Amino acid sequence: MTSPGTTRPLVVLDCDSTTIQDEVIELLADAAGSREEVAAVTERAMRGELDFAESLRERVATLAGTPESVFADAYARVRPTAGIRELIAAVHDRDGLVGVVSGGFHEVLDPLADNLGIDLWRANRLEVVDGALTGRTIGPVIDAAAKAASLREWAHAAGIPLRATIAIGDGANDLEMMAVAEIGVSFNGKPVVRDRADVSIDDDLALAIPLLDQLG
Repeated sequence: MTSPGTTRPLVVLDCDSTTIQDEVIELLADAAGSREEVAAVTERAMRGELDFAESLRERVATLAGTPESVFADAYARVRPTAGIRELIAAVHDRDGLVGVVSGGFHEVLDPLADNLGIDLWRANRLEVVDGALTGRTIGPVIDAAAKAASLREWAHAAGIPLRATIAIGDGANDLEMMAVAEIGVSFNGKPVVRDRADVSIDDDLALAIPLLDQLG
């Protein structure tokens, strides 16, 4: 629990290559036979060379016809990042909340959030018809603006001031939420993210735990 006079923290993380070591779209693309194509588009988007929504459409289109059983297969291969459980525990010890907002997909993030004890999460959703992916998403795209909006929304709903928030990510589409948060953390970040982050850490998310004590 929080000590008297301290503020509950909200820590919001990107999912792919941050909360987990993997890019879920690439795990799905393995089954569709399009991993190399998808990985190249992902890399361009994370470097900020390609609009995220456009890159998402390009990558998801390669999954058309893949059976929906691919979701369970992808989840079974997901590897949580070192230190994520310790970071979540440290936030919860302070009576805080952990959110994950992802340009990836609910179909994999939902069971992951349950397993890790994440409090809040939001992601894209893939369209499935007759047991197969159509190559399209359903609903609004979770892009950079949506990530920033999620952090604001969750903080407001929980009564947590923005000065008590941390955002952690690795790609260009994380920069807006990092700018909204009191502390923006680059985790194994691309050069553009390292340049604009308040703090850079690598390989172990537990390295973010001391930042909780810097929040007002």
